Amino acid sequence: MSKYYVVAASAAAFVLSAASLGAQQPPDSTSRRQQAAIDSLAAATRALQARVDSLERARAAAPAPPRASGVYMNVSFVGLTDFAWSSQADVGSLQAGGHEPKVRGFSIPNAELALDGTVDPYLKAFANIVYQLDDKGETSVELEEMYFLTTSLPGNLQIKAGQYFAEFGRQNNQHPHAWAFADAPLVLTRLLGSDGLRSQGARISWLLPTPFYAEAMVSVMNSAGATTASFRSDESAAIHGGMSFDRAVKGMGDLLYIPRITSSFDLNDTQTLLLGASGAFGPNNSGPNASTSIYGADLYWKWKSPTANAGFPFVALQSEYLTRRYDASRRYAVDKYATVLPAETLRDGGMYAQLQWGIKPRIVAGLRGETVDGDKASFVVPDRERRTRVSPNLTWFPTEFSKFRLQYNYDQRRGLGSDHTVLVQFEFLLGAHAAHKF
Repeated sequence: MSKYYVVAASAAAFVLSAASLGAQQPPDSTSRRQQAAIDSLAAATRALQARVDSLERARAAAPAPPRASGVYMNVSFVGLTDFAWSSQADVGSLQAGGHEPKVRGFSIPNAELALDGTVDPYLKAFANIVYQLDDKGETSVELEEMYFLTTSLPGNLQIKAGQYFAEFGRQNNQHPHAWAFADAPLVLTRLLGSDGLRSQGARISWLLPTPFYAEAMVSVMNSAGATTASFRSDESAAIHGGMSFDRAVKGMGDLLYIPRITSSFDLNDTQTLLLGASGAFGPNNSGPNASTSIYGADLYWKWKSPTANAGFPFVALQSEYLTRRYDASRRYAVDKYATVLPAETLRDGGMYAQLQWGIKPRIVAGLRGETVDGDKASFVVPDRERRTRVSPNLTWFPTEFSKFRLQYNYDQRRGLGSDHTVLVQFEFLLGAHAAHKF
């Protein structure tokens, strides 16, 4: 279009010049000169228009340039080192999480190599490879997560597929370095498993057309493995007390279904509230037709000062409540092969609430209280006994790439009494780690 403007301006200037000259020349001579100039200018305009049209046709016919792919990839490494001391010699009996200290002394419960980046204009991809040392100092490696996310589906839809932590509640899909405490809440390790609820599958989510943030999603995942503890896990005897049934996948009903809905509200300029509800439904290994249902509700509230400096001061409250219905089939007791346990419904549940106070830049104090319990059954296993725990902690971030944490746990276990544990944690980050959800 700019070429047209140049031609028009040139024509206008030429006409004005010709008019000025005409005032000094005889009328007939002036008219002839003006007409000749106008005819010449019109011919030049037509030639320019033809050239522009030719260029437009050539550009339309040319093949489109290839779309960008692999535009970037972040590579980062996060290391966690813990020191633990407890009144309980068997520290692992208190610290049930898969990425928590298991011995008195030093341990490395989590070292994570994280990769994330764009695949093409339609997909992003993520991978987390975790290394850790066990209580004997032996190294283990696991592919914790590896999945892709769509970026351009219509209708506010998104698909996620691969191996990933299920979106159940607030903390299950957070990695250990994102936790506010050095260990996982008791109710999560007991109902979702020591390593969290994760598996291979796909999830579809929909961002609802509401004036506030609201998102609904559902995952369909494999129901077997150590990271599906309440379902078709080989370690399910710790829940139902019997021998595990070798159960195969015969249909879609043998998969694991995990729906979730979450929303966020700005209460005012300084306060935000997030609410969520989750479920997990699938088969378990106590018998050929047994099933498990888990329900959860979660809350997160945060206040940040209107005069905050680097995000401080702030106060944040996070809480989750979970309950599990485990339908156990008639089965042989795991420790007494001649004993047959009756079919029964096992109910377990619990909650935690944790408060964080960002006192000033890079110093955060925390307090967590929690409880978990199971109803009476025809057998007794430690993983279903009542337990409570109170944990104060203090965290100092020298920079955004490192932190030191000091935590104390007071444990009360039914039938076993009380225990005291001190945890010291140091974390460092190398590289640009992907941001975590608010």
